[in-house]
Amino acid sequence: MLKQKAKLIAIFLYLTEMIILVAAFFLSFYIRDIFFSAYFGPLIPIEQSQWLIYIILPVWSILLFYFRTYESQRTKPLTEEVWKVSGVSFFGPVILMSIVFLLKVEYISRLFIGIFGITAWLLLISERCLLRLYARYVRRQGFNYRNIIIIGTGRRAREMKDLIDQHKEWGLRLVGFVCELPDIRLNQIKDVPVLGDVSALPQMLEQHVVDELIFAVSRKRLEGLEEIFLLCEEQGIRTRIAVNFFPHMLAKVHLDEFHGVPLLTFTTTPHNEFLLMSKRLFDIVIALTLMLLFLPLTILITLAIRSTSKGEVLFKQTRVGLNGRHFTLYKFRSMCRDAAARQSEVAHLNAMDGPAFKAFNDPRLTSIGCFLRRMSLDEIPQLYNVLMGDMSIVGPRPPLPEEVKQYKRWHRRRLSMKPGLTCLWQIGGRNNISDFKKWMEMDLRYIDNWSLQLDLKIFLKTIFVVLAGRGAS
Repeated sequence: MLKQKAKLIAIFLYLTEMIILVAAFFLSFYIRDIFFSAYFGPLIPIEQSQWLIYIILPVWSILLFYFRTYESQRTKPLTEEVWKVSGVSFFGPVILMSIVFLLKVEYISRLFIGIFGITAWLLLISERCLLRLYARYVRRQGFNYRNIIIIGTGRRAREMKDLIDQHKEWGLRLVGFVCELPDIRLNQIKDVPVLGDVSALPQMLEQHVVDELIFAVSRKRLEGLEEIFLLCEEQGIRTRIAVNFFPHMLAKVHLDEFHGVPLLTFTTTPHNEFLLMSKRLFDIVIALTLMLLFLPLTILITLAIRSTSKGEVLFKQTRVGLNGRHFTLYKFRSMCRDAAARQSEVAHLNAMDGPAFKAFNDPRLTSIGCFLRRMSLDEIPQLYNVLMGDMSIVGPRPPLPEEVKQYKRWHRRRLSMKPGLTCLWQIGGRNNISDFKKWMEMDLRYIDNWSLQLDLKIFLKTIFVVLAGRGAS
C-alpha cells in the first residue's frame, strides 16, 4: 500500500513538473519579449517555436529520472535535492542548445533558451521547497508518518533513536525496540517500549503497523538474523542496516553496485559524481579563462626570462598527484639554471620543518624570479596541468616524490584528492606557515569539508592574497 502511495506521489510530482516546464516555456518567451527585445530584437511568433516543447519534455524527463529526483527525499537534506534539480537545469539547456544547433534552426534565440533554463530551475526549486513545507505541515498534524522498529538495544540503537527524535521533519515514528538476543530483559529504552526479542518479530509485525526495520546491531549479530531479512522481504517491509561498525572512522559510507553485487563503500573523499563533474567543469572554465587573460603577460614573462638569464623558460618537475600518480608539473623558471645542483648550499635556509623545503631569500633566484615568486606568476603554466586533468584549481599542493617518501601514514591521505593551484594553506599564510603538521591538517580539513562553495571561496580569497603578495617567497 505504501509503495503504491509513493509511486502515486512520484507520478503526481512528475506530471506537475511537466506542467511547470510548459509554463516556464511561455513565461520565458514573454520575459525575453518584454525585457530584451529592445536590445536583441523581437522574437518570432511563439506559435513557430512551440515545437520545442516536444523536445523539452522528454529531455527534462530523462534528466529528472537520471538524477533520481523522484526517489524518496524524506531523510535527505534540501541542499542535495537542490543540487539534483540544478544538475537537470544545467544539462537541460545545454542539450537543448545542441539540438537546435544540429538542426540548424537559426530563428530560435539562444538567449531565450538560457532564460528558459533559469526560469525552469527557479520554478522547480520553488515547487520542491513548497512540497517540503507542506509535508512538514502534514506531519505536524499527525499524518504521513512512517512507523519504525529498531532491532537492537545497544549504543547504535539508542543513537538511532536520538537521531529520529532530532529530525521530526523526516516523519519517522519509533514504534519500539526489539532485542537481538532472547536473554536480554528490558521493558523500555528512553520512554520507548521494548517489544520483545527477535523470535517474536513475526507476531509483532502482525500486531503493529510497521513500515521499516532498522538493524542497529554488531556485524557479528547480523549473520544470525538472516531469517528476519527474509521475513521482511516476504512481507514487503523495507529494511535498513546501521553500518557504523567502526565508530572511530572518518570515512563516509555509501552503497555501490559492482555488476549486480552490492558493495558498502567507505571513503573520506567526495563521491557525488555530479559535484565532482561540476568541480572539473569549474577547473576547465577557470583555467581557460585565466590562460586567455594571461596570454599577453605570458609573452612578456617569457621575454623577460630569456633576456635576464640563461636556460629554459619553463621549469619541469616530477610531482605526486592523485593517490600517488606521478606527473610533470610546469612553472616559469625563477631560479638559475643549476639550481638543483646547488640544493645543498641552501639547505640551512629551509624555513619548514618536516619533509617540505621552503627557503626565504633563496640566492638561487634570478632577478625576475623574485618578482614572479612574490606575485605567484611563476605558477601560470600550471593552468596547463589543470586542463590536462593532473591538477585542479583548488586542492592540496602537489608534493615532490622524495617528500612523499618521508610522509607518515596519516600524511598520505592528502594524496586522496587531486592536487591544486591553491588551497587553505595558500590563503591561510602560505610560506608564513612553517609547521608542517599544521599544513597537513589544513589540507585534510579541506578534504573532509569539501564543497563547491568552499572551492569558490578559496579561489576568490586567493586572488586577494596573491595581489597583496602576502606570504610568498
